[in-house]
Amino acid sequence: MGELIHPYENPYLIGHDDEVKMFLSAYNSGTLHHGWLITGDEGIGKATLAYKIARFLLSAKDGKTYSSLDIDADSPVFAQVAQKSHPDFKVLERDFTETDKKKLIKAINAGEEINDEMKQGLKRSNVIKVDDVREVVSFLSKKSFNDNWRVVIVDSTDDLNTSSANALLKVLEEPPLKSILLLVSHNPGRLLPTIRSRCAKLNLKPLKTEEVASLLRRYVPELKEAAVQKLAFLAGGSIGRALRYAENNALDMYDRIQKVCMAGAKCDGEELVLLATDAATDDETWVLFAELVCRFARAMLPDVGSPRDFYAAYEDALKIFNDAGRLNMDKKQAAIQVLKGLFL
Repeated sequence: MGELIHPYENPYLIGHDDEVKMFLSAYNSGTLHHGWLITGDEGIGKATLAYKIARFLLSAKDGKTYSSLDIDADSPVFAQVAQKSHPDFKVLERDFTETDKKKLIKAINAGEEINDEMKQGLKRSNVIKVDDVREVVSFLSKKSFNDNWRVVIVDSTDDLNTSSANALLKVLEEPPLKSILLLVSHNPGRLLPTIRSRCAKLNLKPLKTEEVASLLRRYVPELKEAAVQKLAFLAGGSIGRALRYAENNALDMYDRIQKVCMAGAKCDGEELVLLATDAATDDETWVLFAELVCRFARAMLPDVGSPRDFYAAYEDALKIFNDAGRLNMDKKQAAIQVLKGLFL
């Protein structure tokens, strides 16, 4: 696998030209809203777009008309945003737990290199805390550097709890001059209606299959074309999901699911049990298995003999997957039950 590019250092965006044009039109006309809610499925480029907008605003010259959000990847602003060190830029996200924050501070004081791999091994809080939002309020209350825009990315707004959401709402209700909040959300319906109503909307659509394939070729050039095409199909319009599938060897599991399910009543019982056993290995594998079974079931729908019965079986499968995680069921038995209910 090639080294994946994170949104904060990724200059490349594909498939969202209409949303980019909408934002640029508002900027060029001087009608830029102070809050932008960027929504859509996970892994389709919401955070990448947010960082692209941030870099643009922190580089843009007043009075100039722009036709692109692109800035030079070698520019100081690009590097400062990637390092989250620009004086007029802040990211609001779940912070590390107190225990792991101490580990991080200890490593910094010891002069150790702090890289993404190290950070990925640290635990984060379940929510964005109200104190973190208050830091943003304090940041926005200060005079900007060089009379520039001040930009805050909230990634993701879904992680706010009631207190932090209300604190953020106050900023949206009384925004400081020349400040912009970019709110990333996978589930905007769960946000406070008052937050949604005070933001302009950029509703990103799932990527086309060929767009996902194009991005896979760029990010993981060692993949064979057959794997690119299959991953692009399985990803359902999400390059993030496609990259995760490539990393987790999802194609092998999908092929095993397909083999068991297509065999129907003639399925090898030993093979079924082995698949279910592997699916229950750990939480990450279980989530992958559930996604792939559902993806295969949806792909099979046009070919099943009795769609109404199949829909009922599919709904039962979704309930089993949900209950298995929520009620701590035996995942191996749950996997067998799902596969038998749908295809055997």
